[in-house]
Amino acid sequence: MTSNAIYPERDDSFFIDASGLPQGSWEDNGQQLKLFVPKEFSFSENMKYLSNASNECLFHIEDDRIRKAVPIGRETPIIEISAEDDNALAVRFLGHTTPACQRVRAAVACYVSEWFDLETDLRPFYELASKDVLLHRAVSEFYGLRNVGIPDLFEALCWGIIGQQINLAFAYTLKRRLVENFGRSVELDGKQYWLFPEPHDIAALSFSDLSALQMTTKKSEYLIGVARSITEGTLSKEQLMATGDYKKAEKMLVNIRGIGPWTANYVLMRCLRFPSAFPIDDVGLHNAIKHVMGTEKKPAREEILKLSSSWTSWESYATFYLWRFLY
Repeated sequence: MTSNAIYPERDDSFFIDASGLPQGSWEDNGQQLKLFVPKEFSFSENMKYLSNASNECLFHIEDDRIRKAVPIGRETPIIEISAEDDNALAVRFLGHTTPACQRVRAAVACYVSEWFDLETDLRPFYELASKDVLLHRAVSEFYGLRNVGIPDLFEALCWGIIGQQINLAFAYTLKRRLVENFGRSVELDGKQYWLFPEPHDIAALSFSDLSALQMTTKKSEYLIGVARSITEGTLSKEQLMATGDYKKAEKMLVNIRGIGPWTANYVLMRCLRFPSAFPIDDVGLHNAIKHVMGTEKKPAREEILKLSSSWTSWESYATFYLWRFLY
């Protein structure tokens, strides 16, 4: 059994510090890892959520198993995630992609843990939500659902920018075009496993390269601008986390061209895991509240502020659970 690990030096690939995994929260069995999950986790509920993304290009779901390529340093293991039992996830390395280095396997364990937000204690949220007019039905119907995240900052920012002012189906189409034109893939048993483009791949593009995918001129500018900020070192996940404050991190993000309050809060919620992140102007949130309340009109901002007044420090989870009624 293992818990603490030092990560191999990263190149341009996604990287996470695994030292935060609690003692005894996972086991390293070589070709297979075992991640222990809290009682307030349902693999089936999270699978239902992930399965709704019918045009997703970064993972495959088959026979209640998730398959995904995870770039760690210079390695790209392909993993299969399944429910070993009610208490654990099994993470199996496929083909010949099992990392020989224990530190890389530790990085994979941390990636999966962060993806499913396994370290967040949902008991206080469930206690709050059980008495809340908007949330009690959501936590009953979707018990065990986690705020399934986007651990890589660049991917989260791109997804937020791509999704601005378009429907979800077209957003997935644009994401697939971006990934399949500028990302890379690894093949196993005749199947392609795609990886999101690296910032330096997008930073080197011209606006016309992206507009050819049907990206608007402004979105093309925003994507390239964010990629350059990351490659130049003026923006990183570590810098945002170091603020230690939701409002400071939000301010850092909205100072970047193309990132308004909605995109900033989406990223703070799905990538940085700030519990108070709250995309209050999100159309999906408004429609979800309308659905729960059974009203004809979407709620006004003032009404949402009143309805959410008891959600302090759980705004992100409240939003995610309400979204689940629609997505």
